[in-house]
Amino acid sequence: MNALRTLLTVLLTAAATLPAMSQDSSAQDPYLWLEDVHGERAMAWVKERNAITRARLQAHPRFEGIRSSIRAVLDSKEKIPAIKRRGAHVYNFWEDAQHPRGLWRRTSLAEYRKPNPAWELLLDVGELGRKEGVNWVYKGAQCLGPHYQRCLLSLSRGGADAVEVREFDLERKTFMANGFKLPEAKTDVEWLDENAVFVATDFGPGTLTASGYPRTVKLWQRGTPLSQAHTVFEAKPDDVGAFVSVDRTPGHERVQVGRWLDFYNSESHLLQGKALQALPKPRDASLSFVREHVLLELRSDWATPQATWPKGSLLVADAKAYLAGTPQFHALFTPTASRSLAGWTSTRHTLLLNVLEHVASRVEEHRSQAGTWQRREVAAPYPGTISLQSLHDELVAQDELQEQYLLSYTDFLTPDSLYLAATGSDERSLLKSRPAFFNSDGMRVEQRFASSKDGTRVPYFVVWPKGAKADGRNPTLLYGYGGFENSMQPWYSGGFGTAWYRHGGVLVVANIRGGGEYGPAWHQAAVKHKRQRSFDDFAAVAEDLLRTGVTSAAQLGIEGGSNGGLLVGAVMLQRPELFNAVVCQVPLLDMQRYHKLLAGASWMAEYGNPDDPADWAAISRYSPYHNVKAGQKLPTVLFTTSTRDDRVHPGHARKMAARMLEQSHSVLYHENIEGGHAGAADNAQRADMMALEFSFLWQQLAP
Repeated sequence: MNALRTLLTVLLTAAATLPAMSQDSSAQDPYLWLEDVHGERAMAWVKERNAITRARLQAHPRFEGIRSSIRAVLDSKEKIPAIKRRGAHVYNFWEDAQHPRGLWRRTSLAEYRKPNPAWELLLDVGELGRKEGVNWVYKGAQCLGPHYQRCLLSLSRGGADAVEVREFDLERKTFMANGFKLPEAKTDVEWLDENAVFVATDFGPGTLTASGYPRTVKLWQRGTPLSQAHTVFEAKPDDVGAFVSVDRTPGHERVQVGRWLDFYNSESHLLQGKALQALPKPRDASLSFVREHVLLELRSDWATPQATWPKGSLLVADAKAYLAGTPQFHALFTPTASRSLAGWTSTRHTLLLNVLEHVASRVEEHRSQAGTWQRREVAAPYPGTISLQSLHDELVAQDELQEQYLLSYTDFLTPDSLYLAATGSDERSLLKSRPAFFNSDGMRVEQRFASSKDGTRVPYFVVWPKGAKADGRNPTLLYGYGGFENSMQPWYSGGFGTAWYRHGGVLVVANIRGGGEYGPAWHQAAVKHKRQRSFDDFAAVAEDLLRTGVTSAAQLGIEGGSNGGLLVGAVMLQRPELFNAVVCQVPLLDMQRYHKLLAGASWMAEYGNPDDPADWAAISRYSPYHNVKAGQKLPTVLFTTSTRDDRVHPGHARKMAARMLEQSHSVLYHENIEGGHAGAADNAQRADMMALEFSFLWQQLAP
């Protein structure tokens, strides 16, 4: 799930007094009662604010049209059904107007290639919810190959991260009465075989970390109570959590367990019987086994007897030699000033790399032949966003699809297309394409670079509607995230097309530090004490938009969600003269208490520890909840969040809104009762939420 921003000297001076504040915020926070998620007083406040916000935004003349047009896009039967191959079938989860909670279904690849595939229905989630009286949201399935007769389904109440897990019979299309079943919790579950599963969940007192994630991994045998499951690994209470991964590839069976020390550092072990074999690696490196190979993705420079490998590299070695302590690594990828690794996947004999070059995707093939690795660049669509998905199933003997993969392409003006491709060739066949949901004739996209406060060149995209000119009069939305090494790549949005571009709105996407657009170094430039760089980068893009006549401050709005909510919340206070509207979604805002709320403790590697005086000295200078003051001239802000968000506590948005209202700032607030961290649980809720946000933007930027 990355950028920086500038800060006014006057605000820095004011914020500099904050480190002297007591670290115990509970005695000084008059709005702690809003952290009581379902409390009567808190929910009464939420309902009152929701009513005020709806009355204002639903009255906008475009609201109903925006909501209906976005709902039509989301429910369109012309969408590309996303698939995952398991044996002889490809599986899909589908939502539309008739099935708002979705259908879990499957078909063959041959059938999928047809314009109107015949789908085999496995589960109607809405019907299940009506039958059981629960607002179930589908959260995925773990299916046991190679026969694929059993799956472990995860179901969430209202879209929260916590799930209930049930065993599902694919032949009978029903839940197994005496199958594996786990109560609602943040759970990780993996099949070992048809009669045993590894489970990391809430086993009772002492089995969760401070971040609220499981710290104990157990092996659970079919037909026995969960209380008799055997413990195979335990993380420490202050870790983020424990994990388990099972590789059932014939001849290369492995069970890997470990602990996340923080968001970026981990320790891994191979489980061999009851013994653990430590896997040597830098703590911040990601380790994967692929058949006879081991891969390491580096987040920091790593010196070995063989060489010093730069951060951002992808290394490969023979797995047996690695486990014996004698690996000879080969670099499949090393970063440059313009190139970074966005991801990779594997077919039977080939590793496929997704490489970013100035935030545009390229594809490389790497194959080991006679002990050496051969590289081939794939001729693929450019310069948008590519996603890769292998179709190879390691559990299928003599797999006919072993070298085939799915390649999808999109950009801001090009609807998604899904292709069937094969390694060793640039040829591919079109499987599916999404229709154009808006007329892009006359539109254009630019990539530009702004100069941040410290001189760093920060890329950003500008999506121009038809006929727009750099005359300083365009309603413009600036979007950013800037955290957790997540990259903001081009995407196609029918919602933006119908609700924004169509009416003359400009979209700007900022690729600020804190993200992963240029690899780990781009991310690490804005973590912890260096967080201000993200805010500086974002402000620099805004300044560039004003300087070059893309828009004016009166017609510039900013938007961000989650960490992006922190981004826009901080920049709103630091550079209020640059903007006239702020959409702040499921945000972090109280940075003195974030680590005490829900999963917040797991993000201290990103932000720092507010209980540490040195960290708080930096955090306090930008924490929105502690820097907003009466008398500031601020743009109008719309906060959105979800009662069922069990990742980022809704108290952040609630308390910030309450404090700003007390200080007589212009604030709107809307909280969806369902939705989890996504903010919405189905297409109707998504369309409604987006209609509120776009109506707010039009109201502020083009009244």
